[in-house]
Amino acid sequence: MNENFLWGGATAANQAEGGYNLDGRGLSSIDLCPIGEKRSAMIRGLSNQLTLDETQYYPSHKGIDFYTHYKEDIALFAEMGFKAYRFSISWTRIFPTGVEETPNEKGIEFYSNVIDECLKYGIEPIVTISHFDVPVALIEKIGSWRSREMIGYYLNLCRVLFERFKGRVTYWLPFNEINMILHAPFMAAGLVFEEGENQEQVKYQATHHELVASAMATKMAKEIDPNNQIGCMFAAGSTYPYTCNPDDVWQALQVDRENYFFVDIQARGYYPNYAWKFFEANNIELTIEDGDLALIKENTVDIIAFSYYNSRCVSADPNAASQAEGNLFASAKNPYLEASAWGWPIDPKGLRITLNEVYDRYQKPLFLVENGLGAVDEVTEKGEIIDDYRIDYLSKHMAEMVKAVDLDGVDLIGYLTWGAIDIVSASSGEMSKRYGFIYVDGDNEGNGTYKRSKKKSFDWYKEVIASNGKNL
Repeated sequence: MNENFLWGGATAANQAEGGYNLDGRGLSSIDLCPIGEKRSAMIRGLSNQLTLDETQYYPSHKGIDFYTHYKEDIALFAEMGFKAYRFSISWTRIFPTGVEETPNEKGIEFYSNVIDECLKYGIEPIVTISHFDVPVALIEKIGSWRSREMIGYYLNLCRVLFERFKGRVTYWLPFNEINMILHAPFMAAGLVFEEGENQEQVKYQATHHELVASAMATKMAKEIDPNNQIGCMFAAGSTYPYTCNPDDVWQALQVDRENYFFVDIQARGYYPNYAWKFFEANNIELTIEDGDLALIKENTVDIIAFSYYNSRCVSADPNAASQAEGNLFASAKNPYLEASAWGWPIDPKGLRITLNEVYDRYQKPLFLVENGLGAVDEVTEKGEIIDDYRIDYLSKHMAEMVKAVDLDGVDLIGYLTWGAIDIVSASSGEMSKRYGFIYVDGDNEGNGTYKRSKKKSFDWYKEVIASNGKNL
């Protein structure tokens, strides 16, 4: 591995910060997603509940209280030897309703302090601008990303961030897992569907607005600071055919294209032919303004960033295999793979396959910015958290990653675990689904001391980083 390889971890504002109504922060889309049976309909855009319900518990309101613990948490990241820490901006901390002309200085101050803490320890801040987070006021006012007006409000946010943090942040990701708009459209983009409308039409029109916004943000970032590095970011994981039946192979190719569609545009700079044919077959007519396609063509990303949790498996025959669930993606159950406690397939070699497929396709530097295992951690009578299962998961994935780099020639600039510390799960809203090297004493209903404790994996990852991936 390159000696400058960026080892570290990642979190998201809506899963970690808490303080949802402190220091002028406005209501965000994720603040409306409760834990429990109503969460799925909400994150998929099937509920029009845009006000808080006092009978529900909303995990993002408290998160893990990173808003007040950030110095302690970043010091722990530094103790592990992090070279990079990825975090996201809460849009409504900067612009509470999204339409303000001037930013909320308290919000700017918070993120400036987080960046300063990172730089104090020599940690590279990796900033995601929009991570499952839009102002509720913009959903009510214009329908969020279904409206082209959203681009202007988003660029106001980008400009403030690029200007205020110039020279202190180099790596920027305009959108987190941009392809999740197809699978969790409210969580990903604040989309709420009306009865009877063509949902695919809405999702892909909103996608076009985000792709134009991404290109414009890339252009703006370079103009403000030519040293800025911009990466797209998508939820990755190669798709396997369930059998060697050509129908299954074709189905797997189609599913991969659905995910690569976004990156094809952001990295190559144009809508691929297969996309136009898909739109035609599904009665999707995009409103594309003059100059949009040229803008996309001229402002491609520098880096391909992605998350990897598992591969997928598909069959052309819906009755041919039982179903597994992984990161909100429907998938056939792969009989050759074990699964996590939440049913997500565990496929270390799939990471090597994915790294090679993505690099072969785009020939741009890659950045793995999420990889991890959600599991239930038990605290022993001695206060220890022996998470050997997490060490096993991560070490096997890292071993395949090292092979992709050292043996296959993949250009990978860094590896960030999800998460650096226990946080609220995006898909389920649970605290019990833990990912971090640092245990946070909180439960699914927000009870607990929120005290931080090191898990066994903490010292293990410290050694991984110190050895630059040699000691796994």
